[in-house]
Amino acid sequence: MNKFSLHLIVLAILSLGTLMPVGLQAQGSVFGIKGGPSIGVQNWGGSFQQDPMFRYHAAIFVESLPEANQWSLYAQAGYHPRGSAIRRRRFIDVISGNPVIPPTDVFLFHNAALVLGAKQKFDLGVSNKWFYSFGIRGEYTFDTNLDIYTRFNEQFPAFSIYPYDDKFYINEFNYGFSGGAGLEFQFSEFIGASLEFAVNPDFSFQYRQPAVPNIRDPWTGQNTTIPERRIRNITFELSLGFRFLRKVEYVD
Repeated sequence: MNKFSLHLIVLAILSLGTLMPVGLQAQGSVFGIKGGPSIGVQNWGGSFQQDPMFRYHAAIFVESLPEANQWSLYAQAGYHPRGSAIRRRRFIDVISGNPVIPPTDVFLFHNAALVLGAKQKFDLGVSNKWFYSFGIRGEYTFDTNLDIYTRFNEQFPAFSIYPYDDKFYINEFNYGFSGGAGLEFQFSEFIGASLEFAVNPDFSFQYRQPAVPNIRDPWTGQNTTIPERRIRNITFELSLGFRFLRKVEYVD
């Protein structure tokens, strides 16, 4: 993670407290940290031809604390990997006769994300709750692993199945929707936990490569065109979090 991305996340974290309306701050707020496994898939040109990518995410959050179960507002910032993978099935090496499993190709985009949204809660027993939430999300891509495929792209341009490590094709700023549901558990007056499942589809393209003409096909000897490639992220996340209450009381 480079210095710019760290500064971006820190700036977002420091600004979270200012996003809550004054009337809601009078009741207090909840802040905490959460994280867990992520499953990333990508739409490549209108189809899901790749396999899922498995990684981990982490975020910090702050949430308003309204009376009863009224709508609350929340904001969160953190690290959220996006991408997909290609896994090949086992085959028999015709020379050795031994089974071979090629390594998995992973297309990984390291993203810092900021989400602003709302949450509706419902009582579940005496002190626990369940909820659903939705929000808008903005992301900044500070790094990728596409450079490991550069050599193949240069040697076999007509058969390139990998995205290019090119800043003109990689969209650094993306946006999308975040929706989720989960449970909140209260251990004491000021400490609790949460378990949440979230879906994060992007509206923008993470990667957009125009058609590349006049590429020589080594098999036919003719020029061919690499078609346009557009990649959009969808990520599923399971988060375990710890919640800490900041309660505001007024004394006459």
